[in-house]
Amino acid sequence: MPDTETDLITRLRALTTSEISDALDKHGIAGQALGISAVFGTERVVGPAFTLFYLPKGESDGTVGDFIDDVPEGHVVVIDNRGRLDCTVWGNILCEVGKLRGVGGVVIDGICRDADLAAEIGFPVFARATAMRTGKDRVALEAANCPVAVAGVRVEPADIVVADAGGVVFVPRVRLTEVIATAEAIAEREDRILDQTRAGEPLSRARLELGYHALQTPGEQA
Repeated sequence: MPDTETDLITRLRALTTSEISDALDKHGIAGQALGISAVFGTERVVGPAFTLFYLPKGESDGTVGDFIDDVPEGHVVVIDNRGRLDCTVWGNILCEVGKLRGVGGVVIDGICRDADLAAEIGFPVFARATAMRTGKDRVALEAANCPVAVAGVRVEPADIVVADAGGVVFVPRVRLTEVIATAEAIAEREDRILDQTRAGEPLSRARLELGYHALQTPGEQA
C-alpha cells in the first residue's frame, strides 16, 4: 500500500534539511532556499506550502491581505516578497493568529518584525532578517495559492516545506516519495560512517567504503 501524505510527512520529520538537500542534489532538483534562516524558533517545520505573492503597492486599493484565516491547519505560509529588506510582511499579530489556528510556520523571502513579541508567542518564522518598518502602504498582496519564487526556488502550492536550524528546503510534491527515500538512504549511510569511526576505523576509510563523497552526486548509487 502506498504511503499516505501523513506517512510521508512523518518520515520527513525524521530528516534534517541537510539530508534532504543532498537528496535534492541527487535528483537534480533546485530546492534549497539559501539566505532564509530561522528567526523565531528552531524546531523542525514540515508541511504543505500556502503561497503568497506580493508586489509594490500601486494606485489600486490593494493591501497586505487578511489571508491568515484561509490557511489550512498544518500548512506553512510561504511569502514571496521578492527578497525586499526595506519593509516587513509579517509580525506578532500574524504569529499569534497563526499559532491559534494551527498553522505550521512561515517562510518569507523578505523580512519580518516584532521579533521580541513573536519569540514570546513561539511561532516558527524563517526569513532573511528582522526590522520594524511596516509593509502597509508599501506592498500589496497580488495573489494567493499561486506559484512563487523564494530565494530563486520555484514553489508551487502544496509543495512540501521543511525548515529547521539549518535552513529551508522545498520538495516538489510530485517528487516527494523519491526524495524522501533518497534522503533516508543518505542518512542511513552517514550513520554507518559514524558507527565505524566510533568503533575505531579512520574516517577516510569509512567514507571511502560507504561512498560518502558521492552520496549527493546525480547518477551515482546512494
